Amino acid sequence: MLMAKATRSTYRVSFRRRREGRTTYSKRIAMLKSGEARLVARKTSSGIIAQVVLYSPQGDRVVASARSAELEKHGLPRLKSLPAAYLVGYALAKRALPKGVKRAILDMGRRTPVASSFAFAVVKGAVDGGLEIPHNPAVFNDDRFSGKHIADYAKLLKESDEAAYRKKFSAYLAKGVSPESLPQLIQSIKGKL
Repeated sequence: MLMAKATRSTYRVSFRRRREGRTTYSKRIAMLKSGEARLVARKTSSGIIAQVVLYSPQGDRVVASARSAELEKHGLPRLKSLPAAYLVGYALAKRALPKGVKRAILDMGRRTPVASSFAFAVVKGAVDGGLEIPHNPAVFNDDRFSGKHIADYAKLLKESDEAAYRKKFSAYLAKGVSPESLPQLIQSIKGKL
């Protein structure tokens, strides 16, 4: 009995972005089929970026965008903190609403959802800013998103070890920001956005 010869490889190379670990196509297709705008929240090596993105066959179209680096002009040091993520989400909502986007779904990419993470801080900011985003309120931690946990830790550290306090909060102190007053600073910046 003769066996048929293989004429080509049976191995299939996956898409480039999947090989690089950047896209899960099954999740992306599910989001695109919903027809909703996507709130894309990403953490980079230097900050936090949030965008409202609409699908189009020619390529995704960014409707509104906000970055944590923009908060520096309002007095918040350039940090990747939960309060910064919250303000980025709030600023994004304020920019997306005038452009007709009232509802979006969260696109975290390949990150695992963890309660009180930066992505949920962005969502909380966007919800407080007026966007309608399906979410579970249990994933929000208002004390962490407002910076209260940082202020409490700064007070405790300042009382116990002044040198460690100055080292730990050097980015805040260099900008003339008292970490103990961070919740008040967050509220004042929120009023300016």
